[in-house]
Formats: sequence, structure tokens, C-alpha cells
Amino acid sequence: MAETSTALNEQLLSILQKETFVILNTADADTGAPGVNAISWVYAKDEGTIRFAVDGRSRIINNVRANPQVAVSLFATGTFHAIYGEAKLVVDVLPGVPFKLACIDIHIREVRDAMFYGARVSVVPEYEKTYDQRAADKLDGQVFEAMKKA
Repeated sequence: MAETSTALNEQLLSILQKETFVILNTADADTGAPGVNAISWVYAKDEGTIRFAVDGRSRIINNVRANPQVAVSLFATGTFHAIYGEAKLVVDVLPGVPFKLACIDIHIREVRDAMFYGARVSVVPEYEKTYDQRAADKLDGQVFEAMKKA
């Protein structure tokens, strides 16, 4: 039986307060089919809330408005975590960011170890930004500051 809880533990909270990426699952507003996106502008406000930012034109916004039930998945602490909750739009436009980003909170209902039996994650997936590193660092700084204030 997989371990479950109703909030982020200390390790996951710490990981989600640094730059990382998660996989966000929503239900498509038009078809109801699963929608899957990788997101790097993600931040744990506290053990019960994950906040993320997306482009203001993203389908994710309509998906969340139509059905707020979402799942976030991430590789961390030697396993694969599934986090379930209810998403709510915080602001349509984050101030202090050079383009229109929406900010969304997920109020956590359940955190579950979703790794298959008898295995552990030995190498966590990494990503690299493929555009100007200075520009990426500046934008990331602006987005995370704005998300923390929203």
C-alpha cells in the first residue's frame, strides 16, 4: 500500500521552494480528456498549497476554471510523488513580470508515493534552458518574486 498524507512533508516542501519542474495534469475544458504539461514556475507556499505560473493564454487556465481537480507529479526523494488537489486562479496577470502570466494555487488534498513496487528513482530528471541564461535567470527571478507576493 502506498504512503499517503494530506500535506507536503518537510523534504517535498523544501524541494518545491527551489527551482524544479513538475508535471501538471488537468482535465481538458472542451473534451474532458487528460491534459499534461511540464511546469517549472512552481513554488510551495506552505505544506498545504502549491502555487504556479503559466502563460496567460495557456489552456491550463480554462481547464482549471472548468474542472479545478488537478494532479501534480514529480520525481524527488528517490521516488515518484503524486499530489492531488483543487486549483484556483489567484490572479490573471502577475505584476512585475514583462509578459502576461496567470498565477494559480493548488490546495492539496492528498500526497501519495506513486512509484511502482520494488523500485526507487536513482537519477532525478534534469532540464536545461535553451535560451539566453542571463535572460532566463532574470525572468525566473521576476516570476518567483511576483508569485510569492500574489
